[in-house]
Amino acid sequence: DCMLTATAFALISLGINRQKQARVMDDVVTIVSGVRGLLGDYDDFSHIDNSTIFAAMSVSNKNPYGGTYELAVNPYDSRQFIIRINGLSKADCEALVTKAWTDSIGYISSNHKEGGATANCADGTKNVVSITYGE
Repeated sequence: DCMLTATAFALISLGINRQKQARVMDDVVTIVSGVRGLLGDYDDFSHIDNSTIFAAMSVSNKNPYGGTYELAVNPYDSRQFIIRINGLSKADCEALVTKAWTDSIGYISSNHKEGGATANCADGTKNVVSITYGE
């Protein structure tokens, strides 16, 4: 009975983690579409303001891991913006940084060989995954 309970718990935990990852991927697609829709008339994304953008999209900045989503203009190229997924454990960070963020700058510029996200995933800290979008 103990072995069966442990197996069931592991499967439930795996299912919950997959649901969270799927939700984050859906949220990021929604946020990217919203930012492009709201700021598409500008030549750059330097007008990004987190509270205004999330309110205009009617999207929460809370992610399913208990952290937040944050938007920023790329400091090296104002025609690009960064989505940061904050508040991640090491395992969650590692899972998200290896996903294929198909419309991201990193994914496209690597000829679809890299996932497109960056992070330094460490134990005992709240990690951040960053994904850059734009031109």
